[in-house]
Amino acid sequence: MVDDRKLDVLRAIVEDYVATEEPVGSKALVERHGLGVSPATVRNDMAALEDEGYIHQPHTSAGRVPTDKGYRLFVDKLATLKPMSVAERRAIATLLDGAVDLDDVVQKSVRLLSQLTRQVAIVQYPSLSRSTVRHIELVALTPTRVMLILILSTGRVEQRLVELDESIADTDLAELRVAVNQASVGVQIAAAAQALGALPDDVRPEQAGVTRAVVGVLSEAMSDHRSDERVAVSGAANLARYGDFDTAVRPLLEALEEHVVLLKLLGESGVDALTVRIGHEGPYSELAATSVVATGYGPQELHLGSLGVVGPTRMDYPGSMAAVRAVARYVSRILDEGNQ
Repeated sequence: MVDDRKLDVLRAIVEDYVATEEPVGSKALVERHGLGVSPATVRNDMAALEDEGYIHQPHTSAGRVPTDKGYRLFVDKLATLKPMSVAERRAIATLLDGAVDLDDVVQKSVRLLSQLTRQVAIVQYPSLSRSTVRHIELVALTPTRVMLILILSTGRVEQRLVELDESIADTDLAELRVAVNQASVGVQIAAAAQALGALPDDVRPEQAGVTRAVVGVLSEAMSDHRSDERVAVSGAANLARYGDFDTAVRPLLEALEEHVVLLKLLGESGVDALTVRIGHEGPYSELAATSVVATGYGPQELHLGSLGVVGPTRMDYPGSMAAVRAVARYVSRILDEGNQ
């Protein structure tokens, strides 16, 4: 077990190393942090922390830097979420409340997150296989052409044209509109597609052909989303401020090209539950010099996707954790309001 004084020393080392990029010595710690003990005592504490694997000396006569184990202890026991400033909270609210649709929410969120943290930000588009149907609208453009509008709980709107082999009367279209909504509203996409598939057998025989055409286009629109695993990325230029290019920055830049890799980096945190994976805790050995702070988002505890930041292990964990949580909560709120 590490006692409180050694924890204070570790906190000071992490904070100084993150701020300066320079190995930290005992004299600097005493001068900057007012630890209330002599440099000799701090040196003893640093030696003990090094023996236990929390810090290491990169080269002879240098100060100490945190190890992955040290960062982990810092995050678990020492890091408290920095309160967002009034200006930061206002910026989040102003930017995201002005989003016009789901794509706009995702793009604004990822840019905002990278600006707040000065890291690479990643936002997964909502996993629409978990979303539900909010409404289906059918609009007659001509007697044989219908505009189909599918609105999902995530705010995504899909439009499709349905070409009919026969004319449809307004009263029959209204009846079909009621039927497709009764079968699918409030139902997750996969189950809704299945329920709609049975609809042609449940309508009057003279409506079966039109119903089959509409259901076919609806099912196609829904199936487009069951494997939707896109991500938005912003802030790659932030990596330029890190000096450890070959060990951390280059592998991360290469990973940004692979969305599957980024999704695995984010993992699947629960809504409002932060996860911090440090260095070797991540899923890829080539990214062992990077850390990820991530959380899930979605309305009313429904996990629709994940968002987070990734960067070298020498990151501002408290600030990154606070920003990730705040942006996720705003996105969840926007999606929740869209369901009202």
